[in-house]
Amino acid sequence: MIRAQSDPRQPSGSRAAFLATTPEDVAARGWDRVDVLFVTGDAYVDHPSFAMAILGRWLEEHGFRVAILSQPDWRSADAWRAFAPPRLFCAVSAGNMDSMINHYTANKKRRNADAYSPGGRIGLRPDRPTPVYAQRCREAFKGVPVVSGGVEASLRRIAHYDYWSDRVQPSSLVTSKADLLGYGMGESTILEIARRLERGEGVASLRTLPGVAYLLGRNEELPEDSTGETIDLPSYEVVREDHRAFAEMTRRLHHETNPRNARRLVQPHGDRLVVINPPCLSLDEQTMDRLHELPYTRRPHPDADEPPPAWETIRDSVQIMRGCFGGCTFCSITMHQGREIQSRSPDSILREVEGLAKAPGFKGQISDLGGPTANMYRMRCTRPEVEAVCRRLSCIHPKICKLLDTDHAPTLDLMRRARAVEGVKRVHIASGIRMDLAADEPEYLDELAAHHVGGHLKVAPEHVSDRVLDLMKKPGRGSFETFAERFEAASRRAGKEQYLVPYFIASHPGSSAEDMIELAIFLKERGYRPRQVQDFIPAPMDIATCMYWTGIDPMTMKPVETARRLQDRNVQRALLQFFAPENWKIVREALLRAGREDLIGDGPECLISARPPRGQTQKAGRGGARGGGYRRPSRDRGKGRP
Repeated sequence: MIRAQSDPRQPSGSRAAFLATTPEDVAARGWDRVDVLFVTGDAYVDHPSFAMAILGRWLEEHGFRVAILSQPDWRSADAWRAFAPPRLFCAVSAGNMDSMINHYTANKKRRNADAYSPGGRIGLRPDRPTPVYAQRCREAFKGVPVVSGGVEASLRRIAHYDYWSDRVQPSSLVTSKADLLGYGMGESTILEIARRLERGEGVASLRTLPGVAYLLGRNEELPEDSTGETIDLPSYEVVREDHRAFAEMTRRLHHETNPRNARRLVQPHGDRLVVINPPCLSLDEQTMDRLHELPYTRRPHPDADEPPPAWETIRDSVQIMRGCFGGCTFCSITMHQGREIQSRSPDSILREVEGLAKAPGFKGQISDLGGPTANMYRMRCTRPEVEAVCRRLSCIHPKICKLLDTDHAPTLDLMRRARAVEGVKRVHIASGIRMDLAADEPEYLDELAAHHVGGHLKVAPEHVSDRVLDLMKKPGRGSFETFAERFEAASRRAGKEQYLVPYFIASHPGSSAEDMIELAIFLKERGYRPRQVQDFIPAPMDIATCMYWTGIDPMTMKPVETARRLQDRNVQRALLQFFAPENWKIVREALLRAGREDLIGDGPECLISARPPRGQTQKAGRGGARGGGYRRPSRDRGKGRP
């Protein structure tokens, strides 16, 4: 097989330094066709934070010829037919995000920007592009296998609730008719698929691979499973109508995510069967290093007239790990990246920092040294024999597992070494940090406050109601208050006045208007005025999404009250931004309904005035200010600020 790697000596702005994106690029490399054609809904950015880059470079590293078809006009197959049929397969992905979350707000309004498109332009991909792209592949390339993957396919691999249509949808395998679906991050899966197709094996033989799902035809036999165990899920037709069956499906799925003990899952869809093999094993440190040290240009492809906003955010960042063992019920990271932390070696990370420091245009600022959770670097279970059988969904809820290694020393050493690199002026920690892990590490807090926070530290307590926090699988209110006190003390020791920027979620399952009033009081007492607010969006396959759709906690099968009407969701958002003049009427009505007239007036404990703000007498609020950032607490509230 001819080695297909791009020449790293090419200038970073040269087309030849990127993966091929056009038939002309393919011809310029002396190829008649490629082995794998990637079709993606994102703009092509050659950076390891973008899926098409890391997967394409990984195949290229192993000798395969790759081309990227980025954001093609999906209304016909013409963009596909411009390429010769790929020799092995087409790889289809909606992009780095689920397309519906990318396109629509929590209120189902069309977003006015797409962070993964040039200049943030909208309309460069369809809603739910996975089945659309797969169909165009079949039209253009008869008989060429189609493999779907990425976040959208991964999170829709079984029957799932779709918030935007407000109904349960079948597995994306049914709608896309893909030959295989690779779920999770995909490097191991896509490489093994390419290798085995290269050896002449048929697609059906790939159905034994870990990390894949497939649709079994009505006349096909279910292959023997090497583990000897298969878990039946309630059928699509049943979970579409029966909320308890949907909750049971969700519970079974989430208990089969540890690659060391997960069992195969099957779910009938009519007279066909969706089969989901156990996930792939986590990548080891050596493989993580190789992946991140491939010859990326770290730049958008030169065909883009403007860079995607997402690249501007991560261009000078360094990813040190992936995965999260937090298990928050509203978060999809663990279902896509896995619960096991997969870390790079310090030397590999520092080589990337050194390369950034020498890059033209670098201004001395590393924008982030992190991952899904910055202070989980190199943390893992200390008992492999226990880890091999564990089915716990979170290593830190309801309390931190005693077998979890929570040592921050590797992270501390990395932070110190990174900022000592010549040419680096500051290393920011912009990824989220897990406060319950950090609060008991005074040396980490001192280092963070003294060197890695530029005045504000973003944190995500999410709520203050312990009941709601428990449904989220987040630590209780006291955990945030403890962290806030200790971070403030660490900032004082560093001689700095610094503030936390807390993020909270409105309308999470279990959260009532009364809970949001409790949160508003908390914010008032501490002088917090959040200008960026998360409205809960039910993402496919999350535990919290199951609660939203069914009104049942799938882990306990107990009922959960949920704000589902738009009117009720607007009330919760308004209470979170009670201080915004346009929210006065909504907040007042919510307080009156809750019997909290004591919070209306001019007293220091009141949330709103008894008199409407000027111009608001006849005008109902619509959900709060939307400016960027965070309003710093006024100095006269110093005693109340944590």
